[in-house]
Amino acid sequence: MAKLKLKLACGNYDRTRALMDGSLQPEGIDLEYILSFPADTFPRMIRDKAFEVSELGLTFYLGTLAQPDPPFVAIPVYPIRFFVHSSIFVNANSGIREPRDLIGKRLAELFIYGHDAGTWAKGILSDEYGVPVRGITYHVGGLDRPAARWDWVPFEPPSDVQVKQIGPNQTLDAMLEAGEIDALYSAMVPPSLIAGSKRIRTLFDDPEAAGRDYFKRSGIFPIQHIVAIRKEVYRANPWVARSLYDAFSEAKRRAEELYRSQAQHLHRLFMIPWMSSLIERNRALMGDDPWPYGLKANYKVLDTFLRYHHEHGLSKRRFKPEDLFVPETIE
Repeated sequence: MAKLKLKLACGNYDRTRALMDGSLQPEGIDLEYILSFPADTFPRMIRDKAFEVSELGLTFYLGTLAQPDPPFVAIPVYPIRFFVHSSIFVNANSGIREPRDLIGKRLAELFIYGHDAGTWAKGILSDEYGVPVRGITYHVGGLDRPAARWDWVPFEPPSDVQVKQIGPNQTLDAMLEAGEIDALYSAMVPPSLIAGSKRIRTLFDDPEAAGRDYFKRSGIFPIQHIVAIRKEVYRANPWVARSLYDAFSEAKRRAEELYRSQAQHLHRLFMIPWMSSLIERNRALMGDDPWPYGLKANYKVLDTFLRYHHEHGLSKRRFKPEDLFVPETIE
């Protein structure tokens, strides 16, 4: 019996490498792994339906669920998750020394109001430091090059949030370094900071320590992306959801096994000093599987994001985590 040909658009990740290099194939599927950066993947999937399967930002997927006939379904696989304490950047001369200093400042967000890292950052700042989310103007645009308007995004900001598209020749990186904006929520690090600029710094002096403290208290490791399947593909072949979920899980297991089996020899594989001790520190804090797939192990994380999404005016309906995924992949 011929296998079902599917195109998957996804980034270059250790947890998906076995799918990317072809050493692993989902059962019953001839999978073509298309290496694609998320900012390119998302519009091609949402606007053009260019792939049968793709990595998709959680906030963008939620936006499609508000459509009369949502075009996608999803499986509880999380290609990207990270602690957003490292994704809040400020101008060093803005007078911002602690989170509450953000109040009244000129704020910006990468690409749109409501991208995944920005939603997490705004939610955590509101929950833990009393920084309001609404009643504010957010500047949006490209980080290091001018970006076209993201008019394919499937939601509108609420009426009490003003969103200002920056000029066609402006970038958020240059504006932050010049002091034209005071703070930026961005999943990507400003190039000026990478280049050594002293005018840009992270809000938290030690973002790793802040993230570890947050996890220790909350148990939340923020999820950014899920894996979406075009609904017509799922309707015609409902078995593909479980096949893909199992394959992604096996690919992640192989990556984890490499780190476990080579725990004392990682210096031979990676140019990262003390990587073995870092893995042990993470295991002590986060357990044997710090990057779990599935619904049950991630219920609190997902529910927190869904609350933020609703509170920030991005979704009219207060979704529950079980609303997001097809039944074949819910434990």
